[in-house]
Amino acid sequence: MKNIQLGTRTVADIDAQVVKVLRGLGNPEPPIDLALVRDLLRLDRQYYSTTDDGLLRETVSRLKVAGLQILLRPTLLKEAVQTLSLKALYLPDQKRILIDRDLPKLKHRWNEAHEVGHDIIPWHEGMMLGDTEQTLTPTCHAIMEAEANYAAGQLLFLADQFRTNACDSEPSLQHVRQLSERFGNTMTSTLWRFIEQGHGGRPMVALVSGHPHPAKRKPDFDPTNPCRYCVQSPAFALRFGGLGEIDLFQVVTGYAGAQRGGTLGTREVVLSDAASERHLFKFETFFNGHEALTLGHWLRSAPKPA
Repeated sequence: MKNIQLGTRTVADIDAQVVKVLRGLGNPEPPIDLALVRDLLRLDRQYYSTTDDGLLRETVSRLKVAGLQILLRPTLLKEAVQTLSLKALYLPDQKRILIDRDLPKLKHRWNEAHEVGHDIIPWHEGMMLGDTEQTLTPTCHAIMEAEANYAAGQLLFLADQFRTNACDSEPSLQHVRQLSERFGNTMTSTLWRFIEQGHGGRPMVALVSGHPHPAKRKPDFDPTNPCRYCVQSPAFALRFGGLGEIDLFQVVTGYAGAQRGGTLGTREVVLSDAASERHLFKFETFFNGHEALTLGHWLRSAPKPA
């Protein structure tokens, strides 16, 4: 799944909301404390479990009292959580964030920030839990999720502070790991942010996938959909957007070893852009035991073959 490229005006509007929050916190140093963010925004956070739906029943009851459209379908919330495997959700009328307590704690931080993103984006409130034709379209939902993801990234990585730190060194997974530790976020979310915000106009791409080596792939591996995420920098999307996830994953399988963890390999490869011009990229892949993280970044133009 490729990341959605948001419009310039949308990005500016979300940036303004995040800056307002950071200013309200006194422009803190990393890592940001989400408890302070919740206090500032007067948000409540609770945890639910799909095996103990007491909180979900209470929430549904309160929504019925509030007179929202869920009154017509009182099991909507519980069904959404179970059927769609939701890991967190935001209830705007209650200013409440619900997080699945069964989710690994390492992932709580991103999911909570994502729901905070829904809260601070003004145009999301009227669309949350809506029942109009527009809000039910997959495209609209995907855009809302992309906007909330962008807001979460700006918040967790303290907007321009991350961009400045990301440009301190040449792109590498080691640098991404250092940024992950500094800002207190997962390596995956840091890699995503690094691609979207780091090194300005340099074409970069990241893949999040299962183990790329054929001997280590899970039985449910789908060769037509090999990556969980394919994150492109704006410059990469503009010039190399025609390259599909399958093409990029094949680059990784060309050098990745079968190690159980750690670095799986690196390689310099030539990619052609939309104008059929050749460019040299460096790719490197790391496996954390659960998923493979790949970073590819532009090095220089490559000469035409003789």
